[in-house]
Amino acid sequence: MEEYWDIYDENKQKTGRTMRRNDWNMQPGEYHLTVLGVVGRPDGRFLITKRTADKSWAPGHWEVSGGGVMAGEESYDAVCREVLEETGLDVRGAEGGYQFSYTRVNAKLKDNYFVDIYRFCLDFAETDVKLQERETDGFMLATKEEIRELGEKGLFLHYDSIKQVFEA
Repeated sequence: MEEYWDIYDENKQKTGRTMRRNDWNMQPGEYHLTVLGVVGRPDGRFLITKRTADKSWAPGHWEVSGGGVMAGEESYDAVCREVLEETGLDVRGAEGGYQFSYTRVNAKLKDNYFVDIYRFCLDFAETDVKLQERETDGFMLATKEEIRELGEKGLFLHYDSIKQVFEA
């Protein structure tokens, strides 16, 4: 089934138009919306996953769950869906929620997007984590210091844009 994303204007308002997922042909001033969901535990550790080695972009890098917001879907619903699909954890109703957004403009690739960042606190065990096998090659319950080290080595995706969410 083909997926579609809403197209937003520079004020993060839906334009009423859609695009096919990953069909990078955006015009200046057009954006799509993505989400990242940081899942922490009460002990201060965060769930991070490792991308499979066969990924075309950033293979073997560490990240938090996330992805594109489907056409007609709200940001919160998308982040809950992505976390559940990628980790098996249901963060609906978990403590926390929306933290902040940032914007990426890549005119050369015609890929402009907003990223909504969420942080959830959930008491879960390692055995509760059910990874999406074709997407991930393991996980770690990492401290903010371990995540910072991975970020400084360039091995943690989006680290410079989201690092403050681990400090909250």
